[in-house]
Amino acid sequence: MSAPVVSKRLVIVGASLAGLRAAEGARASGFTGEIVLIGAEEHLPYDRPPLSKQYLGDAEIPYLRDPDSYVHELNVRAVLGNPVTALRPDEKAVVVNGESISYDSLVIATGAAPRELPGYSEIPGVVTLRNLEDTHSLRRALDATHNITIVGAGIIGAEIATAARKRGCEVTVIEATHYPLERAVGREMGLVLSQMHPRNGTDLRCGVTLAELRTEGEGGKVSSVVLSDGSEIKTDLLLVSIGVVPTTSWLKDSGIELHPDGSIACDEYLKTSLDDVYAAGDAISWPNAHTGRTGRLETWTSANEQGAIAGRNAAGVEDALAYSTVPYFWSDWYGHRIQFAGTAHDAEPEVVIGGYEEEKFVVLYRSGDHVVGALAVNEPAKIMKDRRRIQQRSTWAEAVEHYKELGRKLALIQQETV
Repeated sequence: MSAPVVSKRLVIVGASLAGLRAAEGARASGFTGEIVLIGAEEHLPYDRPPLSKQYLGDAEIPYLRDPDSYVHELNVRAVLGNPVTALRPDEKAVVVNGESISYDSLVIATGAAPRELPGYSEIPGVVTLRNLEDTHSLRRALDATHNITIVGAGIIGAEIATAARKRGCEVTVIEATHYPLERAVGREMGLVLSQMHPRNGTDLRCGVTLAELRTEGEGGKVSSVVLSDGSEIKTDLLLVSIGVVPTTSWLKDSGIELHPDGSIACDEYLKTSLDDVYAAGDAISWPNAHTGRTGRLETWTSANEQGAIAGRNAAGVEDALAYSTVPYFWSDWYGHRIQFAGTAHDAEPEVVIGGYEEEKFVVLYRSGDHVVGALAVNEPAKIMKDRRRIQQRSTWAEAVEHYKELGRKLALIQQETV
């Protein structure tokens, strides 16, 4: 452990996963000063992935820590229920509900908000999903809904389609591109995964966009959508899931460097362009040494890892850590666990164990002589080993030989059980 830093005040803006991990990372580094955790919501940090997975069912609120532990273990003061509206670096302060809260060091972890369809967000029956209140509303709407249309066939859209089908809804997913999930897992595997929708009763329509939204009744609630191909779909609920935008508008007058997409520009140590200000999570872009690319990673794993390092570095340790990672995400569709590690950019996928028909397989992605990505469907025990191989820059031959040997062992076991 690094030498404990001198007592001072660390302010963390954003009471979600990255913000909580920043507080934990600071304490783990030996930081003994005051920590103030500021959150726009009234809730202490909770886990967001279950919102579109289990929590649309009957699960309890997925809090990340026992509420009492914030005081008794982390010694954190939580300021909840109001967003930060300004950062004043000259004063070394942030503004919350008209009050200035000073800092010696600052971590920004405000995340991202759902991208909206211009002109549609105020229409009754048009919803997005990002926070706990959104989930409460969506659960009530699904209970009163028979037909739901989801705009966007990405990870969140697919998870909500899964939850809606489980609750007995008729579900249509519309996707503007011809290749769902191409950016995440590549064109070929995006098509393979998207076939889970029709196999489970979801109507997937690709290469079309929303042309018109029709309403009815005095309140003007959505009643149907008209697509760019002229088809009309009866709809009680329209869920928009077309990506997110960084929650950084409150920083516009602070002088902090932002990328054109609105994300906070950070270096490899997750430090921003301002003195003593660090950032983590969905709101940032940073140079990932592993991939050689600068950009955002909108995943639970990245927010978890980044938060801990940003908090540690913001605490003032002598040996600051750089952050690089092999990207990783998981999702649950129609009872199937989907996991991906690495990158799919310009890589060639190859099935190394299992097959598409049984919906249980591992696909490795090849770039040159190395494995750069891995996709697992219903093979949860294998993906983390593949992630380590990618991190260690294993050769393609080494990775494939591992699975050939595994296949031989499985064949022997099957023979013995016959």
